[in-house]
Amino acid sequence: MPADRSPRAPAPHRRSRRAACPPQRALSLAVLLPALLLPVAPMAAEVRLPALGESASAGLPVGAERRLGDQIWAEIRRDPSWLDDPVLVEYLLKLWRPLVSAAVRDGAIDDEMRQAFAWHAFLIRDRSINAFALPGGYVGIHLGLIAGTPSRDELASVLAHELSHVSQRHIARSFESAGRQSTLGLAAMLLGMIAASRSGNADIAQAAIAGGQAAMIQGQLNFSREMEREADRIGHQVLVSAGFAGSGMASMFDRLQSANRLNDSGNFPYLRSHPLTVERIAEARSRVEAERPVPRADDPEHDLMRARARVLMQPSVEALRSHVQALADLPADRPAPPALAYAAAHAASLLRDPVGARAALARLAEGPAARLPATARWVELLQLEVALADPSAGGVAGAPPGEASWGPPDGWSRPELLLRGRTWLARAGTAGDKAPADLQALHEALRGWLVRHPADGAAWEMLARLEERRGNRLAMLRATAEANLAAGKLDAAIVTLQSARAQGARSPADDAVELAIIDSRLADLRRQRVARATER
Repeated sequence: MPADRSPRAPAPHRRSRRAACPPQRALSLAVLLPALLLPVAPMAAEVRLPALGESASAGLPVGAERRLGDQIWAEIRRDPSWLDDPVLVEYLLKLWRPLVSAAVRDGAIDDEMRQAFAWHAFLIRDRSINAFALPGGYVGIHLGLIAGTPSRDELASVLAHELSHVSQRHIARSFESAGRQSTLGLAAMLLGMIAASRSGNADIAQAAIAGGQAAMIQGQLNFSREMEREADRIGHQVLVSAGFAGSGMASMFDRLQSANRLNDSGNFPYLRSHPLTVERIAEARSRVEAERPVPRADDPEHDLMRARARVLMQPSVEALRSHVQALADLPADRPAPPALAYAAAHAASLLRDPVGARAALARLAEGPAARLPATARWVELLQLEVALADPSAGGVAGAPPGEASWGPPDGWSRPELLLRGRTWLARAGTAGDKAPADLQALHEALRGWLVRHPADGAAWEMLARLEERRGNRLAMLRATAEANLAAGKLDAAIVTLQSARAQGARSPADDAVELAIIDSRLADLRRQRVARATER
């Protein structure tokens, strides 16, 4: 959030992932790329902020911003730090969607932006406290931010702030206020970095990154002070309108301010890309004073998701074992904190330790979390993951508790669809059944889901496995191609469809409908490749 800058300093107009990477792991190239998109140029005495609703797209029209965001999003999906954990993504979207709806309802997002932008929140596997907005309605959240926020209101306040950067067209304003030459120069740097990352040559990639380090370190490419304060103001309105406590933003500021005083040692890059000022903190507190106070209540659902984030952000064997050991060190006659038991069960499932996972689940079941309406569903999903971690047939042969209450697969949400689908595929494999009724229901549910969510790579991958089991090789290849496309691998998708087309040409009568779909998709993807090459 904003920074006081001297007139001599370059005027950063965009947030960076982080200036200096912690020693454990260098920040991935794809996360650095968006920071370089925005120009570094001396600022005028003041950035003129248009009134809410006034067009700010002279420098970057809405359609161009979305295309730019799509290109960055395609690069991020290719990066190993991008995380598609169905359970945690579902929780993130549970907070994100009401904020977007409130912004639309209150007029912060106009009709043009609502239809043109992606409005998509995603996860980055990183321990640091950070979040960032990208062009076109994409917002990234580090796992460390989820793990480090004690309440959903504080996490939602960060989402609302980043959402407001997008809805108020701050990226477009930054392009407009900077100059065309700076924009073109940094765009060239971006393309060079993308090319370097694809080359596989570490030296070239490091050289490309070094070319942008000076700009990133000097000023951090932040939004202007005025834009940060506007994002606070609009974000607070959206936060309250969506049903969250407005005190979440003020308490988040207090937490960040405390970290700032303690010298965060690289764990809070959010402080460097969003530096706090006395004015912003005071304004956040004054907004809370004007509202009716809301008593702080326990939030067991958020506690479980914080525990999940802590497990996922450090997937090393040593770190996972530490979660299991933390529960083992607790006396057996002492009730286990739900978050501690959840983390241990999840970590043990990732370690493929079914004995430890079941023991942790038993400790979790002893407490109230397994029975509360807000948390029971997350516990059931964890039971599925624990069952899948068992390499023996017994691990998936039986239905986990609560299966009868899940209803038909076409009504499942994404976590149920993917986890239940994995369970049914594993169960069918151990039973040796060629086409059990469960898999037929799963096949129909997946196809229906993908009609509504055609960019869901994990669902396409599962459909490919299912089609292979059904003996439908053409459909399997097409699903694999769509999964590659969802992962940002356009060339791989085209090659896979070409392979499917060549195979289908040898027996065209087998599935004329599937061949027609493959021909249509192949032509479409080739047009996309030409269009991307032209844009670059």
